Amino acid sequence: MSRTGPAVHDEVGRLEDDERRLVLDRFGHDDAWRLGVLLTDLARERGAAVAVAIHHGPQRLFHCALPGTSADNDAWLDRKCRVVSRYAASSFLVGARFRAKGRTFEESSRLDPDRYAAHGGAFPLRVRGTGVVGTVAVSGLSQAEDHALVVEALERFLGLQAAAVPV
Repeated sequence: MSRTGPAVHDEVGRLEDDERRLVLDRFGHDDAWRLGVLLTDLARERGAAVAVAIHHGPQRLFHCALPGTSADNDAWLDRKCRVVSRYAASSFLVGARFRAKGRTFEESSRLDPDRYAAHGGAFPLRVRGTGVVGTVAVSGLSQAEDHALVVEALERFLGLQAAAVPV
């Protein structure tokens, strides 16, 4: 059984706030490229060995694997993205919601752990007035760091999108 208590419930609240804040005005092929490059550049600046994937629906529009990653990172990307697609919430939030109930995702979701991972790093791409249209994901750091990197990239991307400045 996993930890419960105020800290886990606070974590769920923070993660839900992120999802309410990080809603895009639009998202297409060019946006996927711009977000992917921005995310990859952030990782490079930090010397982070990560793999990045961006999907629009079932189509992968962007993938980059930085030095120090392996095919295992790609498998993690796929598993985390499946969680986002199934629950329409970040993989980190899904895991936190299970922990808040005193359960683990692996034990309680009834989903194949070889195909689904509720570990931080995959985030839904939500378009205002439309809903979830895809996912953005990172693998290579701790789950909290993977999630934080995606959130930071989305915050920057939203700022650029709002200013209508090319990334």
